[in-house]
Amino acid sequence: MISTSKKINLLNLSLKELASFFESIGEASYRVDQLLKWVHQNGIEDFSKMSNFSKTLREYLIENCVLKSPKISLEEASNDGTKKWILEVGNDESIEMVLIPEKGRNTLCVSSQVGCVVNCSFCATGKQGFSRNLTLSEIIGQVLIAENSFRSIDNPKEKNITNVVMMGMGEPLLNFDNVVNAMQIMRHHSAYNLSKRKVTLSTSGLIPEINKLSNVTDVSLTISLHAPNDKLRDILVPINKKYPIKDLLKSVKNYVDSFDDKRITTFEYILIDKVNDSLEIANELANLLKNYPCKINLIPFNEFSLSEYSKPSNNRLRAFKEYLVKKGFITTIRSTRGDDIMAACGQLVGEVKDKTKRKERLKRQVKALELNA
Repeated sequence: MISTSKKINLLNLSLKELASFFESIGEASYRVDQLLKWVHQNGIEDFSKMSNFSKTLREYLIENCVLKSPKISLEEASNDGTKKWILEVGNDESIEMVLIPEKGRNTLCVSSQVGCVVNCSFCATGKQGFSRNLTLSEIIGQVLIAENSFRSIDNPKEKNITNVVMMGMGEPLLNFDNVVNAMQIMRHHSAYNLSKRKVTLSTSGLIPEINKLSNVTDVSLTISLHAPNDKLRDILVPINKKYPIKDLLKSVKNYVDSFDDKRITTFEYILIDKVNDSLEIANELANLLKNYPCKINLIPFNEFSLSEYSKPSNNRLRAFKEYLVKKGFITTIRSTRGDDIMAACGQLVGEVKDKTKRKERLKRQVKALELNA
């Protein structure tokens, strides 16, 4: 028997790699569809139970392969029904994913990295530093774990994940290949069969990766904008210093224009009290986006211990939204979900062995401030 550590984790193989794998052992390509259905649609991860595989194939897979997802460390449920999982990914590190149930839909927020390099100033994930990119199995495994959480003895084929957003820990486009391969599996008819409008990639704005994205996928694209000018966005989203707003919007337009489905772009905008929530800034945002078919999703800042930012008042939230609506923009305010279990937008942290030493520096800064207080 081959040791588990030396076996091939089939969840780590892309669709093309799965086809090549089965071909290499003398099996037809349709085995890919069969495997995907067993795992992702039926929740079966035991090769011996895959009855439409030959006995020889089942024995080969048992001997040489595994289907290994991240291990669940903790599962929490919010008062509003939101669920958060903490998942072990080895080396004493963990990631977090969140399921947001709503009427008629269940949206899964999926992580792509252990920590985050981008370090947006309003995000708890960035304060943890960065360790590594997640593997394909660690990304698609999150969807599998969440989907399996719905299955029961009475309805083992129950399908409940309706939407996936690559908006958890990390910048998805910095883990380009694994994220794209995972999204392709999410959309495969034998796996989760999610449409292009049901899979969303949210990015802080990596222009080279956005430029090549349309060559490999047509999923929905969401931009974490958060400011209407470079001076402010440089502070909130530091990657803006490398990829300024004007160039980012051009890249986004090229992505949208590469498809013929008249889609619109969603711009995420976290509202921070007295930082980016004034009516003057709302006017600047309206002028910036007036020529872009788009939706603006306003997100009240979710507070966490290492941040000095505050959530704006409901009056400021409504005033900002109403100004944009009067300017003709489709504008929504995202309801804060899961904040009682630190599962709201910008609150995910996990456990990160920080290679950047960012977390250590931040702790020293906080300690110095406490001593001088």
